[in-house]
Amino acid sequence: AISLIKSILMSLLSVFLLMPGLLVLFAPMMDKSCHRSFVPQIPFVGKFAYATRFVVPVVFLGVTIAAAVVSANCPYAYGEDNIPTPKQNETQVAKQMIRENFTDENMVALVVPSGSYETEGEILRRLETYEEVDYTVGLSNVEVTDGYTLTDSLTPRQFSEMTDLDYDLVCLLYTAYAAEGEEYGRIVGGLNDYAVPLMDMFFFAYDKVEEGYVDLDEEEQADLDALYEQLSDAREQLLGEDYTRMLVSLDLPEEGEETFAFLQTIHDEAERYYDAENVYLVGDSTSDYDLSVSFARDNVMISVLSVVFVIIVLLFTFQSVGLPLLLILVIQGSIWISFSFPGVTQQPIFFMSYLVVTSIQMGANIDYAIVISSWYNELKEKMPRSEAIVQALDLSFPTVLTSGSILSAAGFLISQITTEPAIVGIGECLCRGTLISMFLVMFILPQILYV
Repeated sequence: AISLIKSILMSLLSVFLLMPGLLVLFAPMMDKSCHRSFVPQIPFVGKFAYATRFVVPVVFLGVTIAAAVVSANCPYAYGEDNIPTPKQNETQVAKQMIRENFTDENMVALVVPSGSYETEGEILRRLETYEEVDYTVGLSNVEVTDGYTLTDSLTPRQFSEMTDLDYDLVCLLYTAYAAEGEEYGRIVGGLNDYAVPLMDMFFFAYDKVEEGYVDLDEEEQADLDALYEQLSDAREQLLGEDYTRMLVSLDLPEEGEETFAFLQTIHDEAERYYDAENVYLVGDSTSDYDLSVSFARDNVMISVLSVVFVIIVLLFTFQSVGLPLLLILVIQGSIWISFSFPGVTQQPIFFMSYLVVTSIQMGANIDYAIVISSWYNELKEKMPRSEAIVQALDLSFPTVLTSGSILSAAGFLISQITTEPAIVGIGECLCRGTLISMFLVMFILPQILYV
């Protein structure tokens, strides 16, 4: 939007401040290089408009209503992976090969407050019961060795067997751990049944070794270092200062109603144990969902504001209330008809392409309607309306053809050259929308103006 605003302002300044000087400066050369017009006269279009003046507006109204309904079901995409492009870059080719030979992986991260390994384990177990979940990864289900997970609570005997550390040494470690946590009752009552989460006890033990409180031989130190590296990596990936992360691999596409609905299911499962404001879900699917929600809101606002501002501008230009409404109807009709094509073919279109093309089409293609309307209003004061409409179309056709062909050709070339799905969508829709607008202002608008 910012780029469009700057471009339009620079264009206006160039046309009004630079262009007149260039025209005067190079007028002699322009006169010498003049040639005959290659744009044909089209009186038959005006005669057709007059002959069908009571039929075409009714047909157009019916088509517009149908197109509005169909375009409302246009399948929008909020990620770019599922949008086909005429050309593919190396990354797209590689992704396509992966899809053909392997299954797609759709991973989301569930972030909740840390502090309760049991709760995290319960959430992971509940999530794995759903068919939509392929697998989960979290501190509470990462297996370290001998069937133990990172958060399993181990007694001194179990910890000794798992780490191959001397049992008496482990008991000393458990005693120090209890003392540091001010659990003196455990020390007095005996340590045989004292269970501590494996990860917590291991890092406590490793710290004591590093501080020199515990001496190990070379083999024990090597085993401890290897296990420390494994556990540290898991902790860094999954545990923060205040939050813990659980990874959920979904057996669902990146976007779609089923995927978006299951994201809410994941939220619901986490909110059994945590407040909603402390539960976060992160991933490509959640990003697509957020975009879909904001797009639904922004689309209505943009459409309404675009129409309102165009009507205001036309109101001052034509000093009429009815004419701006008619012109807006034609251009908005062209937008609905253009986006009814994806609605019929169910070819997904990137949501941003719709927003950009709608803005451009409303702003740029309204010019065609303004040109024809201006000529018609001027000529009908000098001649019968039936002749005025023929002359208006003859005089407007070069402008409409030149501007429309440039815009549609640019859109077509962009769609065929680029490999970016969003830009391909803009090019395709801009080309199709401009051609439809040209057709409507030449073969539909005249009849509406006449009536």
